Amino acid sequence: MSLFITSLNSGSNGNCYYVGNEQEAVLIDAGISCRQTETRMQQLGLSLQTVKAIFVSHEHSDHIIGIPQLARKYQLPVFITPHTLRHARLPEKRFPIRTLQAYEPVQIGELSITAFPKLHDASDPHSFLVSFQGTNVGVFTDIGEPCEHVIHHFRQCHAAFLEANYDDDMLEKGRYPYYLKRRIRSEKGHLSNQQALDLFRAHKPSYMSHVLLSHLSKDNNTPQLTRDLFTPHLNGTELIVASRSEATPIFRINAEVESSVSV
Repeated sequence: MSLFITSLNSGSNGNCYYVGNEQEAVLIDAGISCRQTETRMQQLGLSLQTVKAIFVSHEHSDHIIGIPQLARKYQLPVFITPHTLRHARLPEKRFPIRTLQAYEPVQIGELSITAFPKLHDASDPHSFLVSFQGTNVGVFTDIGEPCEHVIHHFRQCHAAFLEANYDDDMLEKGRYPYYLKRRIRSEKGHLSNQQALDLFRAHKPSYMSHVLLSHLSKDNNTPQLTRDLFTPHLNGTELIVASRSEATPIFRINAEVESSVSV
């Protein structure tokens, strides 16, 4: 019944999220190098032989740069929407490409992966819900604001990778040019700490055991700011801040227990 999850890396320097059961797993995005992916999985005691597919959220380089080498070396099918594929310019003949459609679940062994639309400044951005025997894990990053698709799936999650990209004051007072600040704050930009907390407080199901705050900005956020903001509102949910430079521990998520433990 359990799903095992870890963030191998999370941030504008690369995003890669692992979700699997004891037999098979998938990667949501592969925005770090093949070597980094291999090294971090080995450090965690995970084998790439259990990874059966890569699912692509959108074409930005911090989500796809590792795909060509990783998918070619392990002959992993890459699930990607036609519009995203067109803009990503992946070398299609070197590894299997599979068409991804919103709300059409993909079965990978006993895992079911459902893509759903989100708001972001990309050609055809999607987020994902990974399910196994009643346990649901969602990946909610690179979102300008929570749309109905995001809210609907967040409400189903026993664990979630949730973007908390920037602190409003740090972004406002920071060195970024105005156009970039405007892009980040836009409905197709990124979720702020406060937006992430609002989503969490309004729509977190009572059974959510873990929330992994993800895609933190190097310049406009700090792990401590996110912890301080979220801690008073956790109500039994374990908080983890995903790193920009290393993997998190592996967390065991199980729909049948109130609180899962790291392994």
